[in-house]
Amino acid sequence: MAAGERDDPDRLKLTEIFLSIQGEALASGWPTVFIRLTGCPLRCAYCDTAYAFSGGTWWTFADIFAEVAQANVQHVCVTGGEPLAQARCVHLLRELCDAGYDVSLETSGALDISDVDPRVSRIVDLKTPGSGEVARNRWENIPLLTARDAVKVVITDRADYEWARAQLSARIKVPCPVFFSPSFDELPAAELAEWILADHLPVRLQVQLHKVLWGNEPGR
Repeated sequence: MAAGERDDPDRLKLTEIFLSIQGEALASGWPTVFIRLTGCPLRCAYCDTAYAFSGGTWWTFADIFAEVAQANVQHVCVTGGEPLAQARCVHLLRELCDAGYDVSLETSGALDISDVDPRVSRIVDLKTPGSGEVARNRWENIPLLTARDAVKVVITDRADYEWARAQLSARIKVPCPVFFSPSFDELPAAELAEWILADHLPVRLQVQLHKVLWGNEPGR
């Protein structure tokens, strides 16, 4: 790929585009086109998309929009990897909104979300100690969240839960839902549900619907 192609303002490096059921957060259950960008500066212990860390192919915005249109659905999710690691991602998000799609962004919470179009539903992770990346949390993102957004916390064990509960009362003061999600291969969802009920936490339990349906199959 020539340098000029990489510098094209209307290109992004993608791992895949696919149609599936949204399994997480506010749009859970909706048929959704996923645009998975390549690259991520984090290495979370429970990451299930390590195949998106490298490789990928360059796509023009025109080709991305053509592929999205073929799916004939309203919901589009831009994910990764870490999509905001590519600066042009914010332009793609804006253009998807301009085209009339219901757009969501799945981001690690380690990068600045302030330039993301306010029409986008921003699903922002909060990294626990069990992720191995707790130091990467960008707490400045939290006050930027609105009712259109969500916070997602992946819980690996009881220690993660205790940490997340402490952050909920001390630092996560948001007008949007907070989702506690059990790490798929590490914590039974029923166990996390019991902890939430026992503590009367104002959070929503999230089970990854796409994994219930298809397991860890890529492109699902």
